[in-house]
Order: sequence, then structure tokens, then C-alpha cells
Amino acid sequence: MPLVTPKDMFARAYLERYAVGAFNVNNMEIIQGIMEAGAEEKAPIILQVSAGARKYAGQTYIVKLIEAALQESDLPVVLHLDHGPDFDLCKACIDGGFTSVMIDGSHLPYGENIALTRQVVEYARPRGVWVEAELGRIQGVEEDVAAEVSIYTDPDQAVDFVRRTGCDSLAIAIGTSHGAYKFKGDAKLDFPRLETITNKLPGFPLVLHGASSVPQEFVDMANAYGGKVGGARGVPEDLLRKAAGYGVCKINIDTDIRLALTASIRKFFVEHPEEFDPRSYLRPARAAVKEMVRRKIRDVLGCSGKA
Repeated sequence: MPLVTPKDMFARAYLERYAVGAFNVNNMEIIQGIMEAGAEEKAPIILQVSAGARKYAGQTYIVKLIEAALQESDLPVVLHLDHGPDFDLCKACIDGGFTSVMIDGSHLPYGENIALTRQVVEYARPRGVWVEAELGRIQGVEEDVAAEVSIYTDPDQAVDFVRRTGCDSLAIAIGTSHGAYKFKGDAKLDFPRLETITNKLPGFPLVLHGASSVPQEFVDMANAYGGKVGGARGVPEDLLRKAAGYGVCKINIDTDIRLALTASIRKFFVEHPEEFDPRSYLRPARAAVKEMVRRKIRDVLGCSGKA
């Protein structure tokens, strides 16, 4: 099945009150694990590539790996650029076959964010490519994206931003955080703010970034086998499921994939110190990614059987 845009999958997600998982990919094993999970759960999938992943693996390699995965799948799959920092990178991804791009101007003054987002929309729309934008600022660190404090999305400003930019979906800040160390105290999301934004933008798909839940079994496994991932805490899965009941149609998941992969590899090397064949330790790592993604699809996103 060829790549699709998020348009139809988000329309159904909004109507039926679930979210589609946007899973960050960096290599073959991660792509395979996600696609196998999607196939078993019969779920729509968004494979997203950060600027850092693109730099690490190369755009052509990642696109070709995803094209290979699609030859063995009948799932609806979106290829999405995560946190595009500028117009040039968004253009390169659009020209390179991506069906969706995010332009992240959230660090810019409001007027500059509007102008940059509008520039990307005007290039993407004639080419049939979806554009996600961001308004507000999400605390934490994810590769080259960093913010020391959160700036929650203003509902009235969100309406103005969508109207003036023409973006297709909007990432909002309501209390999530990038990275593995999201909360020091109790995790809280601003659901009244989310409800207000949903009501002011009826039918419009919203996005949650920084939404990994940092499963403690992977944190504990990594630490038990030599890791030092102390104090890692994510967004509780019940809060993410609740958010999907509003206008949130896309939930980003990256840290959880990294934890599942790395914890599995650490465990393997401690238990099999004589091994050095990459296939030996990447096979269980791929399986760990698959099972983690399956659980997200089924229990958190609610999109099993929605392909």
C-alpha cells in the first residue's frame, strides 16, 4: 500500500475518539518492530523521522527502508517529519516523498511562527502534503529541541494561528514534556485548556508531543543491567487515553522506543557476554519494540482494528 497523508485517519480518529500513534524511527529494527505491531493490531501507523534521525541514517536510507516495509503491508502509513526546524528541511522532505511534515516555529515570536508556518503550508499544499505546526512551548529535551520552561497554548491564539497559517494540525502544550525526565511530582495535564481548544477548533486535529509514558519495566531493566536511568518518569497512560477522547488525534512516542530497545540490548549483553553478532542482540530488541508498540496501540491510543 502506498504512503498516505493523515487526513482520513485523523478524521476517523476525531469522530471515534481515539488517537493514532506517531512513532519515531532511526533504523531498520525499529521500523520492523513498529510495522509488525501495527499489522498484528490492524492499526494505522505514523512513522516519523526527526532531523536528528535524518542526519544519522540519511533521508534516502530511511525512506527506502519504509518503502520496503510497505511492500509487505496493507496498513495505512504516514511518513512524517518530526520537528522540522526550518523551511529548507521541510522542503527537502516534501520533495523526498514524505506525506506529512511538521514545521516547528514554537521558539519564534508569534508573528514569525505564523510567517514560517505559512511559507511551509504554501509549498506543501499544492503537492498534497500535510502540515503540522506547533503553538506554545513544551518543556524538556529531544535531540536539538530544548526548552527550560513550558508555555501553555493560549486557546484564542490557537484559533487565530490556525486561521492565519492554514496548517492542517496543531501540536499544543498542555503539560507534556520531551525526554525521559518529565515530572518531579505528580503528572498533570491541563484538560480544561485542552477541552477549550477542542471546542474552539471543532473537528480540527490536535497533537501531543512529549507523550512517552516511560514504562518503568524498561527503566528497571536498563538499570538492573548496568544502566543509570534514575528518576525517569513519563506521562501516565490513562491521561494519554483521556486526551484522545478530546481533539487529540496524534500522540508522539519516541523515548519509550529507545528505552525498550536499549534495555533489551543491555540485558542481552549481560546474559550473553560471549556474543558479538549484531543479529543476536537486535532480534530481541526488535521484539521488545514490537510488544511495547502493540500495548500502546491497544491500551493507550485505542486504535486497534482502525486500519
